[in-house]
Amino acid sequence: MIQSACKAVGATTYPGRGIIVGKSADGKRAVMAYFIMGRSENSRNRIFVQEQNGIRTQAFDPSKMVDPSLIIYWPVRVIDGCFIITNGDQTDDIYNYIGDGATFADALRERTFEPDAPNYTPRVSAMATFVGGDFSLDMAILRAGDAKGSFCHRVFWEYEQVEAGKGYFLHTYLSDGNPIPAFTGDPETVTIGDCDAEHIADALWNGLNADNRVSLWVCTRDLETGRTEQKIVNRNH
Repeated sequence: MIQSACKAVGATTYPGRGIIVGKSADGKRAVMAYFIMGRSENSRNRIFVQEQNGIRTQAFDPSKMVDPSLIIYWPVRVIDGCFIITNGDQTDDIYNYIGDGATFADALRERTFEPDAPNYTPRVSAMATFVGGDFSLDMAILRAGDAKGSFCHRVFWEYEQVEAGKGYFLHTYLSDGNPIPAFTGDPETVTIGDCDAEHIADALWNGLNADNRVSLWVCTRDLETGRTEQKIVNRNH
């Protein structure tokens, strides 16, 4: 069953980190979103900060930051008409590879899942490439091939075009748990309406579990003019 994007993000109390990319119902705008959730104090001690060509995570209270290695990064970077969205520092790898004329997949073949045993959090990534009034979409997940993290499964999806009113939702975890089960299967197909970035952000934020949600970014891009609207929502103000 295809759910609306706001219902899909709330289907479990802990989807972890999630990426949604799709097209508005009228076919005029691309819709992109990224959210983070957290169960520990360290994970929850973050905010999204807007930069000129993307967003980055930042400690809300630097005095409480324990280990920044897996939680401080650029979730979004923009280069040459490409919006790169990921849950880790692989954003920088993809950005650099694209700048050097290589591909999204080339960059991720050099990476693996996060070294946070026993969860082995998957690395989820997406790239929307805007050309000629439309866009194509690449998505990928890098997840542990077994419970010991002995090897990596790298799965890639290429969407030549996205239908109006549809989107794809890829997240790190299937549900809450200990260890937390990794996402499996194809990105979930979701429906997307015609609202602006602020209203989409409100709907997604309200759909996420209130105890675990941390930060959310939403961006819409007019496919004809390239004009963007962005909205950030942070649990910590």
